[in-house]
Amino acid sequence: MPEGAQREEITPEVFDHLVELAALELQPAEAEYLRRQLNNQLTAIHELEAIPLDQDTPVATHGVPYTADIRPPARADEWLPYLHPEDILEQAPETDDGYIVVPEIPHTELE
Repeated sequence: MPEGAQREEITPEVFDHLVELAALELQPAEAEYLRRQLNNQLTAIHELEAIPLDQDTPVATHGVPYTADIRPPARADEWLPYLHPEDILEQAPETDDGYIVVPEIPHTELE
């Protein structure tokens, strides 16, 4: 592969398959733009993975150590019922006995 060339992990065929699985409707220009953007993201991830790190570098989800002494305590789960659920149900296109009815998602068998 020439220097500076980008390896395309998501080929048009793979992308078309993903679009079909996600049941998306994309124009050809939109599909190609999104496919290129996904490949750009994968390239950036590979570049980050290639950065050598010292074995003593602590694992973090961000660049700032988040030690127990500066971490706020976990907030307790507290259930707070909504006072007027009927207001929410009135906005739904279809309800049944206090539940919102959602359309069925078509499924296909994977090979």
